Amino acid sequence: MSIENRINKRTETEESNNFVSIDSEEIKYQNALKKVKRIKSFYSHALVYIVINIMIIIINIQSLNEGESYFQFKNFMTAIFWGIGLLTHGLSVFLPEMILGNNWEERKIRELMDKNNKWE
Repeated sequence: MSIENRINKRTETEESNNFVSIDSEEIKYQNALKKVKRIKSFYSHALVYIVINIMIIIINIQSLNEGESYFQFKNFMTAIFWGIGLLTHGLSVFLPEMILGNNWEERKIRELMDKNNKWE
């Protein structure tokens, strides 16, 4: 199934709100779509971080008194603490696959489903 067909199918499904059976290809597509959205969100966050911090640097340089050094902690607080948040965001997007593996979610879902079936 091509990407255009999936997008059209998804659009039709959203418009009609009818139940559509999901096959393994559709599940893979949905997982890939979710991953792409998370990566896009991280890249947007990184771009905003860079733009805003450049603006802060320009404002800080313009507001320096004569003879005052730019290298003061207060001039780097935003970049440091926001950078920690950006690093955390990046790790949450890219690290789970490296640590847990590609199919961790599927394996965990199957494990939990099997565990629930034992009790029934």
